[in-house]
Amino acid sequence: MLQTTIRETVRCTGVGLHSGKQVAMALCPAAEDTGIIFAIRNGSGNAFLTPNPSLVVETGLATTLGNGTDSVATVEHLLAAIRGMGIDNIKIEVEGSELPIMDGSAASFVYLLKQAGLRRQSRPKTVLAIKKPVSFEQDGKFIKASPHDGFFVDYTIDFAHPLIGRQTMSMEITPEDFSGKLAKARTFGFLKEVEYLHANGLALGGSLDNAVVLDEYGVVNSEGLRFEDEFIRHKMLDFVGDMAILGLPLQGRFEVFASGHALNNQFLRHVEANAELYLEKVTLQPEKAPEKEAEKGEVFGATPAMA
Repeated sequence: MLQTTIRETVRCTGVGLHSGKQVAMALCPAAEDTGIIFAIRNGSGNAFLTPNPSLVVETGLATTLGNGTDSVATVEHLLAAIRGMGIDNIKIEVEGSELPIMDGSAASFVYLLKQAGLRRQSRPKTVLAIKKPVSFEQDGKFIKASPHDGFFVDYTIDFAHPLIGRQTMSMEITPEDFSGKLAKARTFGFLKEVEYLHANGLALGGSLDNAVVLDEYGVVNSEGLRFEDEFIRHKMLDFVGDMAILGLPLQGRFEVFASGHALNNQFLRHVEANAELYLEKVTLQPEKAPEKEAEKGEVFGATPAMA
């Protein structure tokens, strides 16, 4: 299996979840072995951040990467789209300190990536594979991982709300299933929390246009839910994005209960700190000769309309 990047640069603008201001982003092709890299435009030029568990500086409303000087917030939905669509190498140019929240899902980012097209490169893909079972638990929430040839997630949430309750979903994360079953699931929150955040100058960009909001009884959004189980689907989407922060694509089978951004990052820090026990770098063999694969180029095919 060969590494991939996108064929051409695509751009978008949108509201930032934290600031409520317009922010701009460009997704650009990158060379083999680049991985995922953020280029953050600041007053003196560009600062570069490569996702790493130790660079996660905030997990409250979303996942934020930072190096003490520069930061970029709300990265998990874009990272989920990149990993979910099987892209290895990409440069993300950011104007502002956060990515646009779009509609609160990963659908817009999947659409952009499909517009850009996907190009296979000449070098084989390298992954980090779970080589030994590992369990990380905190306050009754847990992530358990075991060896698996692929990326399989078995996720359970449990909220004391009549519309959510306990939901479970299991899925092998492939580009087809990520695009069709997870990408459109929106982030969600509770009306009392949203009112508190806005009153304290937080989540200024959050609205019914980019989140599912629930009061004590049901969904406030007039259009309702996109899926009956949109809540568990979005939590799985977040998990895919947070696991992308490890750098290389992660392989394994993951059983997850009631996790969030904070526990996801603590799990990654734990396995990275004990990498000799739990992680193995594996180079996947190309399916065909690199020259032919590189020439083949387009993998996504026609760009579908967004729903």
